[in-house]
Amino acid sequence: MYRWFLLCLGWIAMGLACLGAILPILPTTPFLLLAAWCFARSSPRFHDWLLYRSWFGPYLRHWQTYRGLPPGAKSKAILLIVMTFVVSLWLVSSLWVRVLLLVTLLVLLIFMLRLPVIDPLQQKSD
Repeated sequence: MYRWFLLCLGWIAMGLACLGAILPILPTTPFLLLAAWCFARSSPRFHDWLLYRSWFGPYLRHWQTYRGLPPGAKSKAILLIVMTFVVSLWLVSSLWVRVLLLVTLLVLLIFMLRLPVIDPLQQKSD
């Protein structure tokens, strides 16, 4: 029963992570990490698929190995976050929704700026 719960939770988290890749308010990273955690405890097959065959695989493997983002990933993510929020702010006319979007943008940028960037080449030479 616990295994099925984790498997279902992992797929829900994976779906939310995929939606978060295109929707400005929904974060991708926490859902992706939750999916990886759930799959690691419930299904080695889905965990391997997530790490080695999905679009998110290289980032997850880098996170598992070095506990940080690969070089270039942070700047790309920040650029994508800012671009999607600018479009959203431009399309929305309601003041309270704009304020909510700006607060969400601020929280996401603070979260992203705090994530470490680790270059594997520098890691090996230390």
